[in-house]
Amino acid sequence: MPWWAWATLAAVIGLAELHVPGSYLIWIALGAALTAAASAAYESSVALQIATFAIAAAASCFAGYFVYRHVDPRRADATPLNERGLSLVGARGVICSHIINGEGKVRLGDTIWLADGPDLPAGTPIIVNAVRGTRVVVESAATAPTA
Repeated sequence: MPWWAWATLAAVIGLAELHVPGSYLIWIALGAALTAAASAAYESSVALQIATFAIAAAASCFAGYFVYRHVDPRRADATPLNERGLSLVGARGVICSHIINGEGKVRLGDTIWLADGPDLPAGTPIIVNAVRGTRVVVESAATAPTA
């Protein structure tokens, strides 16, 4: 098979990456591109080219796993896009309805949230520790450790 056939295959698979949901085809395209480069540099049989493609595609997919793991949007320092609850952790607010028996309401910004936490009177400053569905877990800002 000529080297340009592998290069064309790499381009087609790379373009398919733009139209198919997911993000794995680019690594297979990289395997085809590496096979094109190897075929251009060295004359080889079709069987060896297919073996080269299989190895290069597997190696690039394996490397891609580590690339995506490094740029994972769920990392702690990433913006919690479409996960508003995660952006509330660490937010400061005020209790607007007494927390009694571990349940009450807090004001965070312009929104009132159902809250779980220790019994506290209205007006107490709080810090959000976690979010569980539509409820925030809070603690008094006075007892929260400072960073």
